[in-house]
Amino acid sequence: MPAPSSSPPACAPPHLLIPFAACSTEAWLPAMQALPRDSTRHLGELLRGMKQVHADMGEAYSLSPPHERVLGRAQGLLAAGTPDGLIAWAARDAAEHLHDLGNKAWAWITPCHWAMGREHATLTDPAALALREDESRALLAAMQPYFETDGITLHYLEPERWLAEGELFRTLPTASLDRVLGRNVDAWLPGAKGVVAEEFSAGPPQGKLAPSGGSVLHEVKSVGAKTLRRLQNEMQMLLYTHPLNDERAARRQLPVNSFWLSGTGALPSLPAPGVNDQVSVPRGLAQAAFHDDWAAYAQAWAALDAGEIAGLLTRQRMGESVRLTLCGERSAHTYESSRPGLLARISSLFTPALPVEVLKQL
Repeated sequence: MPAPSSSPPACAPPHLLIPFAACSTEAWLPAMQALPRDSTRHLGELLRGMKQVHADMGEAYSLSPPHERVLGRAQGLLAAGTPDGLIAWAARDAAEHLHDLGNKAWAWITPCHWAMGREHATLTDPAALALREDESRALLAAMQPYFETDGITLHYLEPERWLAEGELFRTLPTASLDRVLGRNVDAWLPGAKGVVAEEFSAGPPQGKLAPSGGSVLHEVKSVGAKTLRRLQNEMQMLLYTHPLNDERAARRQLPVNSFWLSGTGALPSLPAPGVNDQVSVPRGLAQAAFHDDWAAYAQAWAALDAGEIAGLLTRQRMGESVRLTLCGERSAHTYESSRPGLLARISSLFTPALPVEVLKQL
């Protein structure tokens, strides 16, 4: 493996990357149209001084959402030709936290709660579990022997996320948590066949993030997918009777009854130093959208516009080059500061950018 460069990387412009700036649910557009004009005033002014420099065009049923694709490229984890669902986030964490720089395959494992309905299970936000470290470590210890039989080693990272090391993760595409939160888990499991197409063709369930139209593209037929399905079944049986969940029930907390696998892949080498892209990724809009809370979504836009976006606008007015990426569930558009001619500057005073029209393109 080549040694990291000792020279400092060049600095890129400050980059604000906004996930879920647009959503596929029918409730999104009315929520945006109801926003007070001041809630996106700075965004409109910022866009007036920018030009679009890149468009990441995708589908709402891709395993890796647009904001993760953009961030993966910025951090040197997503090269041309990388398969969907194989941005090696976990391998990067293993290199950083476990100092493992070998060519191993890794995954993230998130202990979680599946809300069981009559026809399918829905993934609840793992943050709602409020797992303590001792609880998380106890669960890992109980689950470890089952994973070891399939050549997988678990490593504790934080209460809501573990690292899993195993060769089967090298080529096993997995769906980001941001794709599955609040949705039918069956549609996003490795090896899902036809479920995604059925889910999307039926249209979005009321108030939930679920695109309509399209067909399943991420059918996976692999030993890894079958192994994961079996492990999830075994863990559901193990966790159903685990004493920890009895204790949580006594405290009126949700039980941990499954796990989610994501961030799979391997790093053949350390990401090249390249350009040091200063990326800020606020999560307020995403969290509001996951909870189907459009009042909170409106508040998040107002806070974002008055905070990070206003700060970026100030730097742009001072002559700095800045970058903004707006992400929906299908696509992401990246803008950079431009230096327009006099005629364009005068014209922009009379034709300000309409943020909602820009966002509708995502």
